[in-house]
Amino acid sequence: MIILPAIDIKDGRCVRLFQGDYSKATTYSNDPVQVAQRWQDAGASWLHIVDLDGAIQGAPVNLSFIEKIRETTSIHIEVGGGLRSLEQIKRVLDLGIDRVILGTVAITNPVLLQQALERWGSRIVVGLDARDGRVAISGWLETSQVQATDLAIQLSAVGVQRFVYTDISRDGAMNGPNFNTLAEVCLATTAQMIASGGVRSLADLHALAALGIEGAIVGKALYTGDMDLTEVVQEIERKPPC
Repeated sequence: MIILPAIDIKDGRCVRLFQGDYSKATTYSNDPVQVAQRWQDAGASWLHIVDLDGAIQGAPVNLSFIEKIRETTSIHIEVGGGLRSLEQIKRVLDLGIDRVILGTVAITNPVLLQQALERWGSRIVVGLDARDGRVAISGWLETSQVQATDLAIQLSAVGVQRFVYTDISRDGAMNGPNFNTLAEVCLATTAQMIASGGVRSLADLHALAALGIEGAIVGKALYTGDMDLTEVVQEIERKPPC
């Protein structure tokens, strides 16, 4: 299973939200680029970057930081937050970003999603950001009536190959992933799944791996020091099979 350290950028700073609440943002660094370099040095093979300002405004805001991270690191990067047109998606991918994550448009503009899939294929990932099982949009500020599991089934049928599933109630709360829902979503689709929200320990990561999860996004636990990224990568990604 792949470990993806999270870098959430708000107002040019590296922050973590609590359960998606923008008024409860904790700043961990004023230099997201330096944080990215730190995670690379610790052994990360991927970074998960979210432009929080872009998610709210509906267009990328922190591209200068994302571009600098791309220029100063050599690992794989996926980016989400505010990508709601083909032009915006192309602009991010043209920076050398490996994958982009689309959330809001998966519900509000299925035609755009289909066009993006036809153009970029597996470089397009859909974010299933769920609150009480329903998909949240517009930077998590609105909750739709669409069930995340139903959306995963529908979008798998039209070509989505990978999802990032975030349980908003677990995000930044350090109380463990929602294993039951993750298992349900995994069973509903053959697409790859990346889990986000609540990861706090190696035990959580082993449990996710046992579900067949492809990757796990780890945020707050790394910033607080509750988990050591080098140890996590060695244990989860690089430990040889028994």
